[in-house]
Amino acid sequence: MKMRHLVHFAVSCVLIAGFVRAQSKPAGGFEQLTSLVGEWEGTSGGGQAAHVSYQLVSGATALLERLQSGKEPEMVTMYTADGNRVVMTHYCNAGNQPQMRTLPITRMSKVLSFNFVRATNLQSPEAGHMDHLLVTLLDKDHFSQAWTWKEKGKVSTIVFRFARKG
Repeated sequence: MKMRHLVHFAVSCVLIAGFVRAQSKPAGGFEQLTSLVGEWEGTSGGGQAAHVSYQLVSGATALLERLQSGKEPEMVTMYTADGNRVVMTHYCNAGNQPQMRTLPITRMSKVLSFNFVRATNLQSPEAGHMDHLLVTLLDKDHFSQAWTWKEKGKVSTIVFRFARKG
């Protein structure tokens, strides 16, 4: 009887370990974004100085981005894996929080395209909000972001170009 319990316990441990390992493996796109951990300096399309930093948080299951451009208030974006997609929530200085996600990612790509899903604290669909983000990983020391703002049916895009600091 004791041997049977021991076998059940051992099999359970193996199954749980496999499940935890499978659950903890992030999507390829998220793994690519983690290469951004550190400090970056750059410019916006308007020529303003910009600084962005990335930090892995929550047991390396989320990537925290802190973006400062010119004299604008700092903005925070959180990226996480969601199966074979990457999702993000952008805490905008406009006071709303757009949530975007990629299409399913099946192979490594230098470009991650985030599409609007919904936003919290958005007064109406016509109110100004970030609607799209395109992250282009040029090489290990350079990347760009193209943020698209949508308001009353009109869109505008600002591009940031960054180089690794140090």
